[in-house]
Amino acid sequence: MVRGLIFTLFFHVAAGLFGAQASDVLAARRKRMVATQIAARGVHDPLVLAALSEVPRHLFVPAGSVDEAYEDYPLPIGGGQTISQPYIVALMTERLALGKDAKVLEVGTGSGYQAAVLSLIAAEVFTVEIDAGLARQAAATLDRLGYKNVRVRSGDGFFGWPEEAPFDGIIVTAAATEVPPALFAQLKEGGRMVIPLGDPRSFQVLTVVTKRQGKPVSKAILDVRFVPMTGEIQKKK
Repeated sequence: MVRGLIFTLFFHVAAGLFGAQASDVLAARRKRMVATQIAARGVHDPLVLAALSEVPRHLFVPAGSVDEAYEDYPLPIGGGQTISQPYIVALMTERLALGKDAKVLEVGTGSGYQAAVLSLIAAEVFTVEIDAGLARQAAATLDRLGYKNVRVRSGDGFFGWPEEAPFDGIIVTAAATEVPPALFAQLKEGGRMVIPLGDPRSFQVLTVVTKRQGKPVSKAILDVRFVPMTGEIQKKK
């Protein structure tokens, strides 16, 4: 019995050591990701850099993709959806220009990674995912990791989250041919929406839309490629 107890104790100590080593390796990769993929490419907002440095992206990707979690490209997460490239997550977050008291809406929760990043910058995050399975999984992950200021809803993001409007910022992580009217209506005066606009089957232009005197003022940022927004928007083609 003593030998069994010693073996069990050794196993748990060894597992803890290996787990700590793996955690250190992943933390080092995350630090390198922020330095080489994000800060080096012009994202300088300290709050954004701190959030990307803290959120464990490897816990928002499928188990088979953990080794690629901090690489400079998007990854599939199931349901035909992807987790965006880290640089794009950082860039879109920075262009929202959120304050610490901000209320932000995300359309396209996916794995929940972008929502986790936003939660470390804004006061409240509301995120909508049309795929019910992904919404449940993202909600569970965010809750397990302690992101308590994020609320997840399964539904069509084309309609936003009207009962929680207006929002200081809206981020859309799926391609649309135009700004959904309901989303613009839910944007606070002076607020910003960051959205990829263009042909969902090809490349789009990442665009910042600012609400000024009730009208949209748009600024193109760079060419991107996102999965298409699904649901009601497809009926309008």
